[in-house]
Amino acid sequence: MKLHYFPSPKQTNVLSTEELRENFLIEGLFQPGQINAHYTDLDRMIVGGVLPTGALIPLPSYKETGTSFFLERREIGILNLASPGAVTVAGKRHELGTLDCLYVGLGEKDISFENGPNGQAAFYFVSTPAHAKYPTTIMRRADVKTDPIGDVTKANRRRINKYIHIDGIKSCQLVLGFTEFEPGSVWNTMPPHTHSRRTEVYLYFDVADQMVVHLMGEPKATRHLVVRDRELVLSPAWSIHAGVGTASYRFVWAMGGDNQVFADMDPAPISELR
Repeated sequence: MKLHYFPSPKQTNVLSTEELRENFLIEGLFQPGQINAHYTDLDRMIVGGVLPTGALIPLPSYKETGTSFFLERREIGILNLASPGAVTVAGKRHELGTLDCLYVGLGEKDISFENGPNGQAAFYFVSTPAHAKYPTTIMRRADVKTDPIGDVTKANRRRINKYIHIDGIKSCQLVLGFTEFEPGSVWNTMPPHTHSRRTEVYLYFDVADQMVVHLMGEPKATRHLVVRDRELVLSPAWSIHAGVGTASYRFVWAMGGDNQVFADMDPAPISELR
């Protein structure tokens, strides 16, 4: 497991392109037959990718958590980005189709990932510390109902699909879902905002061979990252998080922190961005 310690806003403003990418971008998260996990000092959030091939891939017990097994003091949300696969929790097998989500709560043991028979499953997971137990729950992509928001004339018409949140899958502090765009729209989270009480991470996917220009940094000292398919941006509470793609794409957003109120954000008006 790789550890991530983050620079301050002042330090971030003078980082080179490669230093910025090293500190805030995770590449190569999905590797065939492997599980890759990254531990951050942002609300102690752990993110990871699993790309099963043949044998089952178990979720290890990492020494960095300071516990005897992964979910002893944690919860986890798992989203399947690709073809059908399955996740087994304490001997019970849960089949996950494309963009189905599984939540596993505090105290569960023996979690493993497996590929489906007809393709390549790709499991993305986010884990946050937990102090209360909530039940293991699946939400199917077909059961997520959401109305579009944004303005087609501003190229930001999109749907925000919520899975783990106050009115959906119950959790201790984790919030998770994904955003997708209507034809012709490519801007996400614009106007942008910050979360002074929460961490947020973005995993961009279905980017294909195109790219996303992700905006980050303080509102009056913005920086940017060029992001490719299945790459992840770590966003501290002081940083905006927005982006624009050269073509269609989706992104998974996940949050952890003081509360689970989706609208708890500090706006950064376009007129004030620098």
